[in-house]
Amino acid sequence: MVQIFGECNNDPLKSQEYLRLRFSPSSAPLQLRWRNNGLSADFLADYLITFFPSEENDPQSCEKEAELKGAVSYIANELLENAMKFNGSTSNVPIKLELMLYSDHLILCVSNHLPSENIAGFQSFIHELLNTEPQDLYVRQIERADQDDNMTTSGLGLLTMIDDYNAKLGWKFESILQEKADNIIQKGFISRFLNKIASLVSSQSQRAKLTVVTTMVQLSI
Repeated sequence: MVQIFGECNNDPLKSQEYLRLRFSPSSAPLQLRWRNNGLSADFLADYLITFFPSEENDPQSCEKEAELKGAVSYIANELLENAMKFNGSTSNVPIKLELMLYSDHLILCVSNHLPSENIAGFQSFIHELLNTEPQDLYVRQIERADQDDNMTTSGLGLLTMIDDYNAKLGWKFESILQEKADNIIQKGFISRFLNKIASLVSSQSQRAKLTVVTTMVQLSI
């Protein structure tokens, strides 16, 4: 089952250029990944800027390049940090960060496994975000965070994308089988023989359904 919210366009095959990065969610403790997230976001921004060369003697061109680079770096870092933070701890589904470039806009998107107990709350926040003025919701979320010390997410990063960068946001929730996700991980690294053995001994829990959420951010260029 697939559920779509907001602006959702995820077809990299039709984009002029695209770059995909994959991250193993369990290779290092979360606290040690923050610096790597920033480096990955900066790399994505540097990669994009190669398609928009600026003239050294043109201040306006240099300023536009710096603005675009800063926007992509900030958004990519926010998306990746959120994906790492809220990724389900029981799944091996890789976290994927993608950049897709079109003639008049670009799309940044990240996908990760979302535990079932977090789906309803996240979708409720998405509905509120799509139907409330960003500045009003920004103030409301700050007030909620002040009143609730146990609040784990404020959504301020997403609201900043809309308010500061005029970004369009969209989400796709997709149910997949754990067994399918495991096959994606193993492809190219384990022989067919071992895959056949693994499938014979797979438990019922390995075939449980997982929800993968993809967050998409569209920017005009």
